[in-house]
Amino acid sequence: MPVYTLPELPYDYSALAPVISPEIIELHHDKHHAAYVKGANDTLEQLEEARDKEQWGAINGLEKSLAFHLSGHILHSIYWQNMTGPKEGGGEPLEKDGLGELADAIAESFGSFQRFKAQMSKAAATTQGSGWGVLAYEPLSGRLIVEQVYDHQGNVGQGSTPILVFDAWEHAFYLQYKNQKADFVEAMWKVVDWQDVAKRYAAAKSRTDVLLLAP
Repeated sequence: MPVYTLPELPYDYSALAPVISPEIIELHHDKHHAAYVKGANDTLEQLEEARDKEQWGAINGLEKSLAFHLSGHILHSIYWQNMTGPKEGGGEPLEKDGLGELADAIAESFGSFQRFKAQMSKAAATTQGSGWGVLAYEPLSGRLIVEQVYDHQGNVGQGSTPILVFDAWEHAFYLQYKNQKADFVEAMWKVVDWQDVAKRYAAAKSRTDVLLLAP
């Protein structure tokens, strides 16, 4: 029985237009994300078989495969929830919208929202090949950091929790934006669901003591 399942989109394919076309959303979710879910489940089955037979010749490749597909599944699951329609999303987190804690954390960690936005945009737009720009909660410092994630799992601080992710793989934008990755990243700010990001920030902070248990 599969361990991981493809989550349903929280909106229809056209909900993020004109920022992201319905065609891209359908292909991205139903084909690309689904492939990562299948890849993670298939790899778990292969690892189970290796344990049963005590045959470990392929362990390095299997562990890399699991990290790649599982991280792809997790990041995409966050990605869909991070976005909402252009009429409801975008802007920046404000105290009047009940987002004061997130707004303060961004200002403390980056100096201002605009400085954070510039760093996040550059991180996503300058990924070499395939990757992500990620805003993450880092539990050792209790601050927010921007990470530039290669593929799905590389270049990540251990223990950090993603709360906002920008997909910079070509399949996320090429049909609409062609090779203009920076234009896609700039457009992404119009559909950010700050309510979702704030909930993820609060949840990440609440898990700090679990991660950093004293001996």
